[in-house]
Amino acid sequence: MSDPAKRPDDVNVPPFETEDLRTNLAAFLDSLVQDPSGETVRVGNYRWGVYAFFDYDGEPIYVGQTNEMLRSRIRRHLTNQRTDAVAMSVLDPFEVYEIEVWPLPEFQNTPGKDADAKHHLDALERLITDQSVERSKFKAILNEKDPPPGTTAVTAPASCRGRIVSPRVFELRSHPDFRIARRALIISRLAQVISERKVQGGLRRVLQTQAKRLQWLAERRYEALGGAASVAVEQDGDA
Repeated sequence: MSDPAKRPDDVNVPPFETEDLRTNLAAFLDSLVQDPSGETVRVGNYRWGVYAFFDYDGEPIYVGQTNEMLRSRIRRHLTNQRTDAVAMSVLDPFEVYEIEVWPLPEFQNTPGKDADAKHHLDALERLITDQSVERSKFKAILNEKDPPPGTTAVTAPASCRGRIVSPRVFELRSHPDFRIARRALIISRLAQVISERKVQGGLRRVLQTQAKRLQWLAERRYEALGGAASVAVEQDGDA
């Protein structure tokens, strides 16, 4: 039996964490739910809906909407980095631990340009965004833009929430020192984007929110390891 550590570089096998994400994300998107008509549907197959991402502390970090299919939109964020949020380091897929989706089955066969359906979708995104900000310990999430304005009032439909991280990846990524390092890296990338481009205020708001999140995580780690009592006292003769 060959030693897996000595496999040739050209073996067509994706990195473990990449494959793990794809597998667990697919399992979540294939979750079966029952819509109001009594029909059983895979949650990722709903065309219209709102979704939210949560980090390893259960903190809401990003809210979005789609009328092209939840499966396509969420996978674009997390597995192929083909969204501005990921490309510009607004959203780090490594931070996402859970996903919650609010499908709108009543619009499943509605064209994407339907005005009434779009107003309803925008209103639902506003509602979920407001709820996420209110539940956040930072009173902020990482969206660069605010939801579309409007006056339509809606009630949140039944949602589906699940983990997309296996126990093995959780063990690798949940350590606070790893998360501090990763969050600092994303802040650095985002700050570089801001320094090199003419950007709107939304990106600067994201940078501020990420800085608060990094400070909170670093402070929690520092205090957990003893805080000020853990700092050595310099002795005479120390270099």
